[in-house]
Amino acid sequence: MAEEPVYYVVSDLHIGGDEQLEDVEFLDELLEFLDELAETDETAELVINGDAFGLWEFTTVEGVEKFDVLEATYPELFEALRRAGENVTITLLAGNHDHELAAYEGYVDRFAEYNVDLVQEQSISRPVGDRAIHFEHGHQRDPNNRIEDWGNPASTPLGYYYNTLVTSRAGQLSDRGRYNWLKDVQAVTPTERMPVWLFSKYFYREMNPLLRYSLVPFLLLFNISALLAILAGLDIVGVWSMPVDRTEAFLSRFGRAGTAAWFLLVLNVSVAGLLVLVGVPLYFIRRDVRQTIDRFGVFETELTVDPSAPYEEAAREALADEETVIFCFGHTHRPMIREVEGGLLVNTGTWLKRLHRRDGIIGVLPPVFYPSYQMAAVRIAAEPEGIAVDYLPMEKPSPATEELTLTERLFTVGREPELELPDRTVVEDGRPASSVGTVESGPEPSDGSRPEPSDGIERAGTE
Repeated sequence: MAEEPVYYVVSDLHIGGDEQLEDVEFLDELLEFLDELAETDETAELVINGDAFGLWEFTTVEGVEKFDVLEATYPELFEALRRAGENVTITLLAGNHDHELAAYEGYVDRFAEYNVDLVQEQSISRPVGDRAIHFEHGHQRDPNNRIEDWGNPASTPLGYYYNTLVTSRAGQLSDRGRYNWLKDVQAVTPTERMPVWLFSKYFYREMNPLLRYSLVPFLLLFNISALLAILAGLDIVGVWSMPVDRTEAFLSRFGRAGTAAWFLLVLNVSVAGLLVLVGVPLYFIRRDVRQTIDRFGVFETELTVDPSAPYEEAAREALADEETVIFCFGHTHRPMIREVEGGLLVNTGTWLKRLHRRDGIIGVLPPVFYPSYQMAAVRIAAEPEGIAVDYLPMEKPSPATEELTLTERLFTVGREPELELPDRTVVEDGRPASSVGTVESGPEPSDGSRPEPSDGIERAGTE
């Protein structure tokens, strides 16, 4: 009797790209994982479920020539694939970033040299127990990254231009900064956060340190200064002078030090008051402009795809076939398990760095984007109790110590992200039999707090 197959699934490695994007920060962990597969006694198949490579981010070569660059840049990786492929089956699906894998037949033969079976279809199905797993990358459910003419290299959705013009350019320029940070633009999700992320990195990394440290006290105290500016205005018009009089009397007790503090306070309050006065009309102008734009329908749709709804709908369609029990995808970089129509919707997450926004508690300082890793391989197998889905974490410490400035680390003390992968889940008699722990990284609370569990089987954690 043949042994039941075991499936290991990874996605969204995004290996390769122009210049600084060549750096694969998780390469050691990936090689170790492949070496383990090369030694396993299981009848296993590794499914690389899209976006293994960042082919969109190569702008100096075309077509199958990109394979030559990958092969020359990552010889250890391809040798590890060859060794693992001698022991287990390795199946590679194309995503949006590496859609060209489905567009050129030459890629099939080149990957076959390393024991990798490149499937150029949009999806595949694999048996598990008496049921089946549906695999697809998921970008076809995303209007910004959908390939309308599958297999046509000239089919270029909106996401293609973002990555060829923005992400690849970031890779070319990243090493010109005070710190090599710009290449992390590919880890910024959703893309609406990119302007805020750029301003944050400019403030904490690129701004002249003397200028930054001179601004920090003012920005920290901005909320207090704005309140004092309002009180000062009430004093000037003769409505209420007590707060100003009391403050001046208190500081006068400290002689020259009190005088200096009074001068700095007046200066701070003056600037804050000016910003408040300017900000009020600007707020109404901005709101009116936004309403006008909305009337013309310019921003009728969001820039990024809903991370859940389209995939739930796709899962329901796939699970309508009673044979299919799991819909497995990637693309959104959010590890997740969710019950849908008696089956499971499973997202494999990403091996890229994750960036977690932490807004300031007080003042108007730019938010800090705290880096971490949440790498995992999903294991799907038929067990005696049912079809089991497990997340196998690949441990890698947060690079915060090396990548965050002292100021950023101080502002995030006690607010570091607590990463959780979904719990083991077993499908028995057509229904998940165990509790499900999900990690869905949509926009998390800006204060870094943990959201409360939602009703039903789903459990949410922080990014």
